[in-house]
Amino acid sequence: MNKNPKAAKIKMDVTCPIVLIGMMGAGKSSLGKRLANELGLPFRDADDEIEKAAGMSIADIFDKHGEAAFRDGEQRVIARLLQDGPQVLALGGGAFVNPDTRALIEQSAVSLWLDVDLDELVQRVNRNPGKRPLLVGTNVRAKLTELNALRRPIYELADLRVNISRTDARSSIRDMKKALATRFEPVAEQRKNET
Repeated sequence: MNKNPKAAKIKMDVTCPIVLIGMMGAGKSSLGKRLANELGLPFRDADDEIEKAAGMSIADIFDKHGEAAFRDGEQRVIARLLQDGPQVLALGGGAFVNPDTRALIEQSAVSLWLDVDLDELVQRVNRNPGKRPLLVGTNVRAKLTELNALRRPIYELADLRVNISRTDARSSIRDMKKALATRFEPVAEQRKNET
């Protein structure tokens, strides 16, 4: 029971999708699930949705059809997901780089860049590099450095940016919500046991 019955949990009146962008390993999926839960929104992971639509893993799509075919399918799936209204949508690291995908996001969503410094990305991604098709058979640090140099200027086009380097999940979510509060109106939520 709440010790302060007048206290209400503050939520936001989210009127469009919140799209999380950033490098692989930034935490878009794991933090996106937590953020969606806190905001009372559905969570969608674009990579999971691409795998469902294709009937195969992203690694298999890359192997059998190449990156260009993957990016084409990715754009179609994201366009469909953006039509589903308010939600938290985590994108793959390269999705926002596509100008057509970025234009769709700019028109119908709020983009939030989860910025993480390179050393931390390398540490996170090295836990399971085989999960990431672009890293298979590469020097992880060198490839992430290359991708970061290419993508960072494009990520800077996001509506919002939160640096979540060296923060725990709770602090990251707090910072993400602070950033989003600049775009969405707060709404006081009544507790179920209040009269």
